Amino acid sequence: MQGKDGYFMDTEQQQQQRKIIHIDMDAFYASVEQRDFPEYRGKPLVVGGLPEGRGGVVATASYEARKFGVRSAMPSKRALLLCPTAIFVRPRFAAYKEVSARIREIFSRYTDLIEPLSLDEAYLDVTADKLHIGSALEIARLIKQAIHDELQLTASAGVSVNKFVAKIASDLEKPDGLTFIGPSAITGFMENLPVEKFHGVGKVTAEKMKQMQLHSGADLKKLTEATLVHHFGKVGHFYYQIVRGIDNRPVEPHRETKSVGAEDTFAADLEAPEDMYAELARIATLVQERLRRHQLKGRTLTLKIKYFDFQQITRNYSFPQPMDDVNTILDTAKKLLAATLPDGKPIRLLGITISNFGEAPDKKRRPGNPDQLSMF
Repeated sequence: MQGKDGYFMDTEQQQQQRKIIHIDMDAFYASVEQRDFPEYRGKPLVVGGLPEGRGGVVATASYEARKFGVRSAMPSKRALLLCPTAIFVRPRFAAYKEVSARIREIFSRYTDLIEPLSLDEAYLDVTADKLHIGSALEIARLIKQAIHDELQLTASAGVSVNKFVAKIASDLEKPDGLTFIGPSAITGFMENLPVEKFHGVGKVTAEKMKQMQLHSGADLKKLTEATLVHHFGKVGHFYYQIVRGIDNRPVEPHRETKSVGAEDTFAADLEAPEDMYAELARIATLVQERLRRHQLKGRTLTLKIKYFDFQQITRNYSFPQPMDDVNTILDTAKKLLAATLPDGKPIRLLGITISNFGEAPDKKRRPGNPDQLSMF
């Protein structure tokens, strides 16, 4: 790319020209419920599966519930133990989708380069904004104010020159936060960032890093790219780039979700089939919640199994029609697991992924009855 002085800018110079905002609604489902039902305001509220019976999974929790340690993806039974006074309600996806559409309309006042990640989260590229405001920080303020005034909700925003840093920034001052990390501050920010704060680094990877005495971005930065790949696989390439603040991924308005899933590595290896099935039930509920959040149905289920010796296998099953039913997901996953269980071989990880979101080849889509809805 040629700069204004006639010199060609390298990749890092190009990315410093970009103005990226990451918007993340604060406790979205719970906030909508508290807005619509005054009796929930100021009280610990959990949106997701109910704790009765087999129990479900927390989709989100109000900040009043989070004070007790309640978090998304947590089993609802566990949430109830942590917060006995919590109010549990089922998600109202139609209501959240309607609010999300109005949020998207606010975004579109400033840019058409909008990449939704879910109903409550999106990247915006405002490098050349519609209203010629010029300041990404000011646009983020205006968006937050409009969401508050028009929808009576709060959002947190991160502003930077790339998607990775903007996303981390949006989480630093929740709720109702606004954080700007400019080009000159990125190096120091990434070096001081704890490894568990890196987006995409889960609890197991973070623990592995700490065992290697890698506690911060500065520690990761000392390793060569080859060393990172050796220890962490292909994602090591990404770690090498991102710890230096380099993220060249564009904001993609038409990016399609290819799959939705969830997995968990267990603190202790599972040996009893009933324990495995209980974990599958929790994971299946979480997958269904994510499918509903993205307004998706899929035809292919993939079960991922990692044994105690790190041997890993996957098994697939395809349905004739797209589905998002938790019982179908769980029953299918249990059958795939039962067919692959060797005697006495403990399992350290289970995962379920749903994909193949297009319509069936022999099915004509009927107007007004889509299988896949827009995220917003």
